[in-house]
Order: sequence, then C-alpha cells, then structure tokens
Amino acid sequence: MSILTYNFESEYLKNNQAVTVILPDKPRSQTPAQFYRNGRKYKVLWLLHGTYGDHTDWVRKTNIEMYATERNLVVVMPSALNSNYSNWPGFMMGYDMYSYLTEELMPLVYGWLPVSDKREDNFIAGLSMGGRGTIKFAVNHPEKFAAAAVLSAAPVDLDKMTPGNPNGILNSTSPRNLASFANAGGLEAFKNSEENVWDIIDRLAPTGTLPRLMFACGTNDELIYQNFLAFREHCKEIGLEAHWFIKEGYRHEWRFWDLAIQEALDFFGLTERGGNPY
Repeated sequence: MSILTYNFESEYLKNNQAVTVILPDKPRSQTPAQFYRNGRKYKVLWLLHGTYGDHTDWVRKTNIEMYATERNLVVVMPSALNSNYSNWPGFMMGYDMYSYLTEELMPLVYGWLPVSDKREDNFIAGLSMGGRGTIKFAVNHPEKFAAAAVLSAAPVDLDKMTPGNPNGILNSTSPRNLASFANAGGLEAFKNSEENVWDIIDRLAPTGTLPRLMFACGTNDELIYQNFLAFREHCKEIGLEAHWFIKEGYRHEWRFWDLAIQEALDFFGLTERGGNPY
C-alpha cells in the first residue's frame, strides 16, 4: 500500500499543515516505469475527520487504506482542528478552513498528484463534524463533487433552535453554537451564509443540481439520531432522494464509521479493482 504525509505552509490557514494521502498500489505485474509514468489521473475521495481529530484519524482507526487501494482510489485527508470546516478570520492570524479545502488544497492536489479534477471523479465524505463539513461543501459546491456521504451528522432547521434545548445541535445557547454564530456575525448572519445547509438544500433540491447524497447513522447515536430522522422526514417532504444507511445498535463510534465508509464507497460506484493481495 502507498501512503503519503505532506507538510506545507498554507496561505488560508496561516501555518504549516499536514495532509495524509492514500495512493493506489503499483501492481506487481508492472514495472515501476510502466506504472509511475503512465500519466493516469485517479478518482479521489476528500475524507474529513470529526471533532478532536486530525489528518491521521481515518488511517489509524479504520481500514480505509485497504478499502481505497482495493479500488484504485486516491484519498485526501486534511486536518481541520475543531473548526466545523468554517472560516474563522478572528482565530490567531486567521484560520479559513472552509476556503482552504476548495481554494488551496484541491488546486494543490490536482496540480501535484495524479488526481482527476473532473466532477464525476471527485467524492467527499466525513464523520460527525466532518459530516457537517461534507454536506456544507457538497451543497455549496455541487459543481465539484459527484456524490457525498454524511456519516453521523445531519442538517438541522435553524429556525427551530431554542435556548436550552437538551439536544446540543439545536441549542442556540450552547458554547459551540454561540461561538459559531458570533464568528458569522450573529445568528441571522449565520442563517444567511453557507452554513445554513437545510435552507440551501430546500432551494437546490428541485433543481437537480445537487450531488448524489448518502446519510448514515447508528440507531444508538444519542448525539445525532433524532436529528437524522427529522432530516430524513424532511427529505421525503421536499422530494429529495438520498441513500440512507442505518445500523441497529451502533453509537457515535469508529466501529460504525468503518462500516459506513465501505457503504459509501459502494454508493459512490467505485467498482474498479486494484491493490495487491498482500
């Protein structure tokens, strides 16, 4: 298997960044010259970590490296701190994670690595906070991604947020949400920005321009499951077709995400076979 850790100075994040990239195997039936000089551009998955994580999470806690090489897929895994994959201009010297992915990391990868920039060859997925980032990137940049897999996360109706709601996602006074609203310039500014994924989906669903969408959740996920069910019902109301992956008994946990990413790769239609057996 082939894995790369790349360090560079980021313009958008104002510091050195580390990115982990999984690259396809050289088949043992080919010479190095035949494989490495073939000029091929591979399909790519942009894979996002959750809260408290970094660019190593998926490699350390799942079998994503094996799943990717089996399908000749490039996987790019950035670090995002606990940024919600949002722009935070007031943090340190500026930490614009939302812009970083599309305006810096994607051009870098397309220019320096054997990766296709065609929409039909690009996919995005993430867990928890990374799922929140995934759906945000997918609906705000539908021209960039063929499909997206949102794992253990779901859009919420911001108009239903109330102070003190026991569900932290809908609690307008939780520290995390208060920080997000303040960063955007207040709750109304937050609702009118790229963060209001629920509203953007409502507007784009009838147009047929959204990427294909998958949503996954375990039934014992106390953080997300009720919001997941509410969003699934809303999708029925607005006529948005999506792929729903639900597993009984699983919580907000890596055992579930290892299963869900395999389902996502199948949902993306990545049927090419590659990788060495040992």
